[in-house]
Amino acid sequence: MPQILIFIILAVLSAIGVSLAGRYAEHRQVIAHPTKESSHSVPIPQGGGLAIVFLVLVTGVCVGAEAGWNRSLVYLVLGAVMAWIGWRDDVHSLPASYRFIVQGLVAAVSMFGFGYFKVVTIPLFGDLNLGIVGVGITFLWIVGMINAYNFMDGIDGMAGGVALAGGLGWMMLAFNVHNNFVFWIALATAASSLGFLWHNWSPAKIFMGDVSSTFLGYTFAVLPLLSSDQGGDALLLGTLLMWLVIADPFFTFLQRLLRGDNILARHRMHVFTRLVAGGYKHTTVSSLYISLTLLAGVLAYFLSRGEDVVQPLVIVGLPLIWIWMSVYAARLKNGK
Repeated sequence: MPQILIFIILAVLSAIGVSLAGRYAEHRQVIAHPTKESSHSVPIPQGGGLAIVFLVLVTGVCVGAEAGWNRSLVYLVLGAVMAWIGWRDDVHSLPASYRFIVQGLVAAVSMFGFGYFKVVTIPLFGDLNLGIVGVGITFLWIVGMINAYNFMDGIDGMAGGVALAGGLGWMMLAFNVHNNFVFWIALATAASSLGFLWHNWSPAKIFMGDVSSTFLGYTFAVLPLLSSDQGGDALLLGTLLMWLVIADPFFTFLQRLLRGDNILARHRMHVFTRLVAGGYKHTTVSSLYISLTLLAGVLAYFLSRGEDVVQPLVIVGLPLIWIWMSVYAARLKNGK
């Protein structure tokens, strides 16, 4: 069956599944009620990402043998664990300590199953051997991505749109290095996220929920490890595709830490929430993040093909874009 047809089928199934998940969420009263930190003003059901989780995992089961069941089962089982913990958090609001313990265990088992980052390529500078430090970097990478993606699920269309763009980027990379398992996981992620966006694009009728945001964070964290034995610099490409998911929470965290804020408290200091608070529509801000993620996917593809001409764009261009966005968002907040 042509890949484009499977993509369309998965997107349609996702749209249907999200609708069913919304009805189930309303029945179970899994509702996101508005607070002063939230970007919505009416109660909205959450957990629509159940459809994304289901379709990605089913796709993984169907193609798992091609990656070797040892590696594919690690992803499928641990991805299901993250989704389950996320769903329990959606329903019962689990303690942060409990979630971090589970995430740490998931990261440790992932490294046992996939290995860890031993080398990273820094554009314009070359390879840097990480040695044993790579163990700690890989652990923090997995746990950090899980939480960073969860933080980015803050406005209509953001998390689903970035997952669509990131999935398309990984499809290009996996096709280039002939990694079939990663390709199909990426395709299922992109297609199911597109179906989800049918219901989540502003004004959203349902939210993704932690069930899917943490699952997607874990997926984008381990796709580089799943593809690392197929060539290309895994950590560089994985970071590049998720650069906004990493930059926004990371620099917001640093800013709040330096200000002495309670870093565990909810807030609206992310750049994307500041842009919305400054008057920009959810559709505009989400479209900006999606477009920049697509741009990163194109740059990652050319990097994976050895096109050195894009290196300055990665090491200089993207940071300049982020600095401009941050400064502009800060000025909006200050009314300038």
